[in-house]
Amino acid sequence: MKETDALDEYILQHIDEEGDYLKALYRATHVKLLRPRMASGHLQGRMLKMFVRMIRPKQVLEIGTYSGYSALCLAEGLEEGAMLHTFEINDEQEDFTRPWLENSPYADKIRFYIGDVMEMVPPMDLQFDLVFMDGNKRFYVDYYEMVLKKMPSGGYILADNTLWDGHVLEEPHHTDQQTIGIKKFNDLVAADERVEKVILPLRDGLTIIRKK
Repeated sequence: MKETDALDEYILQHIDEEGDYLKALYRATHVKLLRPRMASGHLQGRMLKMFVRMIRPKQVLEIGTYSGYSALCLAEGLEEGAMLHTFEINDEQEDFTRPWLENSPYADKIRFYIGDVMEMVPPMDLQFDLVFMDGNKRFYVDYYEMVLKKMPSGGYILADNTLWDGHVLEEPHHTDQQTIGIKKFNDLVAADERVEKVILPLRDGLTIIRKK
């Protein structure tokens, strides 16, 4: 076993367990879905729950539901009366994801939407205290500018995959719109005086952003 693998295993043995329902969902994701690596997983899932516990948001927005694993972790941390609004643009994902959300212990805290978050969120009469961005990387700048307008001062954005498997250090091919999108987003946030920010080297990079 590599040292990094051993450390990963050590970490998982010394943090909260993910629970049987999440374990079952994670297994089903790997068996039935393409690109199962997109699911958050044990460590990141526990971090998402912890962030929710610390921030105590009333309204949470998730961009990119995928299998629903991260949505359940976010909802798990919510206080009574708080709500998670999670958006998935891929309608082919709905048949898998919706039953896992609706049959979960946190179903009453989750609203699941199929459609384009850029079209559906701006008209909502809501402000979001916490946003988890994990959608199409080429649109991260668009997501960011949109959600900042829907957040109060002191609101948080958690942006996933911001190190992009190290490709942020490379000069991307002009057709690699995902890497180009991530790099533009990182550069924008780094220079943006409207926010405070830090990048955690967790999995594929997690940027924590606080609106001033």
